[in-house]
Amino acid sequence: MLQDIEPYLACPHCAQALTRHERSLRCPAGHSFDLAKQGYVSLLAGDAHTGTGDTAEMVAARADFLAAGHYRPIADALAEAAAAALPADPEGLVADLGAGTGHYLAHVLDALPGRVGAALDISKYALRRAAKAHPRIGAVVCDAWRPLPLRDASAELVLNVFAPRNGPEIRRVLRPGGTLLLVSPTPRHLRELVDALGLLSVDEEKQRRIDEKLGPYLTPVGQRQVEFTLRLCAQDVRTVVGMGPSAWHTDPERLAATLGDLPDPVEVTASVTVAEYRR
Repeated sequence: MLQDIEPYLACPHCAQALTRHERSLRCPAGHSFDLAKQGYVSLLAGDAHTGTGDTAEMVAARADFLAAGHYRPIADALAEAAAAALPADPEGLVADLGAGTGHYLAHVLDALPGRVGAALDISKYALRRAAKAHPRIGAVVCDAWRPLPLRDASAELVLNVFAPRNGPEIRRVLRPGGTLLLVSPTPRHLRELVDALGLLSVDEEKQRRIDEKLGPYLTPVGQRQVEFTLRLCAQDVRTVVGMGPSAWHTDPERLAATLGDLPDPVEVTASVTVAEYRR
């Protein structure tokens, strides 16, 4: 719930602490942010643009696909890494940057009893779901490329799953010794669909480029590959295409025509890197 993460929040305008006043959060400078009835709060600056956020259709597709358990091995690997990375103290904040529906954050919190989670995303459609994904999640609309509405050194752990990475801000909000767990696709991820449907592909140098961009701010301490086979029916394929970046670039008519050429079900490779970095 939002009240669980209020002590960690900061005003996006002046970085001062926020406190609740009835149905809003306010800072000492007088900036005020109304709480949405769906359980989240928007801490976007007034000139922020939300056009890059996931649409309602993309969010619904992601919720359906994840609820079906297709990416459960990724969620399990992330929860295992989180439990291994954190100290025994059960208190503290887990921040998920680009949290979407809160699926992965909820899974991690299940493995970390007592800790609270901040689901950070620019899509209000996603955060309506994230606010209800777990009783210890507070959902906050924000822009990953601007100063995050969290206090300095407030997070024990930051999650970043298929999402934008703001190295300076991740470092700022992590406590000294804190951990970033970053999940990114390998070039093998969904390769059968990429080839057959002309979807966006993953750069062979993606992990190297991620390490280079984060290098000035965080130290890599390890990584593991998680790879498994999905068996997807035609509707599952439509859903996985519709929930990711290819949704912005795929023609629905062409997709429908091409789907008929695939076996039903079709075997598809899921392949990601779970990388750990430390401040």
